[in-house]
Amino acid sequence: MIDKQAIRRAARAARAALGDERPTLQVPAIFRALLAPELTVASYRPIGGEADPAPLHEAAWAAGCALALPYVVDRATPLRFLSWQIGRALSVGPFGLSQPADSAAPVAPDIILTPLVAFDGRLSRLGQGAGHYDRAFAAYPNARRIGIAFAVQQVDYIPTDPWDVPLHAIITENDWIEA
Repeated sequence: MIDKQAIRRAARAARAALGDERPTLQVPAIFRALLAPELTVASYRPIGGEADPAPLHEAAWAAGCALALPYVVDRATPLRFLSWQIGRALSVGPFGLSQPADSAAPVAPDIILTPLVAFDGRLSRLGQGAGHYDRAFAAYPNARRIGIAFAVQQVDYIPTDPWDVPLHAIITENDWIEA
């Protein structure tokens, strides 16, 4: 049996080994082609060495998309996506998250940019382990799920549970990965 915690430790170590000069994500042409003014793109603010999706949410903003960020209350409460604009002040949330104030408007995302701890070629993912994004994917089944990570976070295989929802694609500094 493959241990998810062991995979998380190894992937975090690989990510940490990148040091302070982490690669910058490029905006793949395929991602740009998905964007349209009527769409809402949920992004995130990176913590703990996560890949920074700023070039992606900036491309979405430039294409006229509305933006959102996750709002987390605690480990057990499902996250919500709240409206956000680039440059708008953020509040400090649990786990060191930067998130909109709880008074921001809730939105239903069309595209969810998801931070990853690890991923495999089948587009299975490991996050922090609280299940926030799996519950969000279930709540928004029609949203396009795009994982964001560094190439060093790819592993051969991630075991999945019945509640795990696969991604539609993954963006690394090198690739756009689809099934």
